[in-house]
Amino acid sequence: MQNHKAREIAALAVVFTLLLAPVVAGGIYVFQKHQWAQARLAELEPRYARLLGLDEQRSDISAALAQAKDARARYVYPATQETTVAGNAAQQRVREILSAAGLQISSSQVLPPKAVKGYERIPIAVRAEGEWLAVQSALAVFSTQLPLIVIDEFEVQVLGGLGNTPPKFQPKLAVSFVFSVLREQK
Repeated sequence: MQNHKAREIAALAVVFTLLLAPVVAGGIYVFQKHQWAQARLAELEPRYARLLGLDEQRSDISAALAQAKDARARYVYPATQETTVAGNAAQQRVREILSAAGLQISSSQVLPPKAVKGYERIPIAVRAEGEWLAVQSALAVFSTQLPLIVIDEFEVQVLGGLGNTPPKFQPKLAVSFVFSVLREQK
């Protein structure tokens, strides 16, 4: 009889264990998912805080963006203007600045544009002659021009050499420039 009772207890223990096993497995699964979710929340919390901070600064960011767009419009030729028109307009401004400074222009040429990070860089090659004071005056004016005219290359040579120039006179210089202007790409 005791043997039979022991078998009944063992059978009940097995049935109880079989019934309890899915509950325990489900509990372990839920616990692991909870731990995973906590880790994800801890990982996402700094990002969420940054997004909240950005949302609070929305008006400041919009103002800075508008200011950047305004500056871009001042410094760069618009995409609506053709490349050749922008290049010719910049070439004419360069020629006017150099002539007004007292340099005699011997040649100028708009070179083929190059694509650079969302912009077209339009190079302009210019050769001129004159005195050093005229070169300095022209360089001072270029820093104030909008849209921006960038000096990519600048080469100065003394015409006839220094030995042929009287010491009381300023030597005449041959100056080669390569300027560039930027135009937005469409």
